[in-house]
Amino acid sequence: MFIVITPYRTPDPGDIRHFTAVSPFIDHLMIRTPMPQRETADFLTSLLEAGFPKNKLLIHSDMALLERFDLNGIHFRENDADAFRYKQKHPEITVSMSTHSARTVEAAEVNGLDFVLFGHIFETASKPARPPRTEREINQALSSDIPVIALGGINERTIHQLPGGFDGIAAISYFMDAAPSEIKALRKGWELSNLM
Repeated sequence: MFIVITPYRTPDPGDIRHFTAVSPFIDHLMIRTPMPQRETADFLTSLLEAGFPKNKLLIHSDMALLERFDLNGIHFRENDADAFRYKQKHPEITVSMSTHSARTVEAAEVNGLDFVLFGHIFETASKPARPPRTEREINQALSSDIPVIALGGINERTIHQLPGGFDGIAAISYFMDAAPSEIKALRKGWELSNLM
């Protein structure tokens, strides 16, 4: 699973073109911006009008926008009880959560969530003062049965250093900077390495 996370800023028309161009090679685009709900709705409308597949949109936390646009995926912050309640009421919706410990990965699994993002795995500019997860923490997180997606410092170099067991990657910078052809090649390499 390849998940693009939008940069935490107001998107521009170039972003919409980029997201649409890479859409064949990703599974989800997580919409996480500082914009008010009305502006986020306008952005979603523009994305859909540009041809971005609706079934690949993953809204961050905003249940009202999820329902207004009839989306099928929502992501929550770590330990947000709304995630568990929403999944219980709407089992047909894909519900995911950010996690930073084996305990919260287990809680997500017990509550029936569909997958978790776990990180950060490598040093990353978005968390400069925090050390990455240790090998022990990673192994503990990967011992659960829920799909675990690696997050944090993932790029074309570090992806090859990921321990086995992850079900995919999520990134901001890499997916924003890479050309569609590079993402396609990385995806192909990922899928081949996971067949072995």
